[in-house]
Amino acid sequence: MLTLYIGNKNYSSWSLRPWLVLRHFDIPFEEVLWPLYTQEGTALLKANSPNGKVPLLQDDALKVWDSLAIIEYLADRHPGHAIWPRDRAIRAHARAISAEMHSGFTGVRGSMPMDVRSRHPQPVFSEAVQLEIQRIIAIWEDCRARYAASGPWLFGEFSAADAMFAPVVWRFRSYGIALPEASAAWSSAMQQHLAMRHWELEAIAEPWTL
Repeated sequence: MLTLYIGNKNYSSWSLRPWLVLRHFDIPFEEVLWPLYTQEGTALLKANSPNGKVPLLQDDALKVWDSLAIIEYLADRHPGHAIWPRDRAIRAHARAISAEMHSGFTGVRGSMPMDVRSRHPQPVFSEAVQLEIQRIIAIWEDCRARYAASGPWLFGEFSAADAMFAPVVWRFRSYGIALPEASAAWSSAMQQHLAMRHWELEAIAEPWTL
């Protein structure tokens, strides 16, 4: 049985990514939340997570940490699910933008932390952050232009790429980022995804505030 250890749903963007993959593809797992920046949560992370962070996936004795590594493990473990697109060229594209999200956009992460239940007056972002925002929107627009005929998600059918960009949906909503039509439609579809709605409701109900 898989166990996914996650942080607070209101704040833990990295936890959301593999959680959403598991929920979308109906892969059975147990969810355990370790509250971040609490004495209890810190002790659990130090004792159990190799890098001291969430998310952490445990499969019997095997531990896999890091969101993207967990998603790759799930794709290997469940080849019957199209966690990545089946077509090799499209899969390469999906992996490229997912890796870019995973390793980049530090300005957006630092200036626009995920805060699902809050709305913030739009701040004045630095030029560097504005360029990152424009790059993310360009990725979404390009994907929707190429693959809209195949379905409502970035690559037509839902994939790991949608999960990798899911936290940005809430970041942009919280900070009032205007989106062009195709990106706005994808963002709306993501917010209406049943698993995303479930995560949001539980984030709103959480008692912790950072």
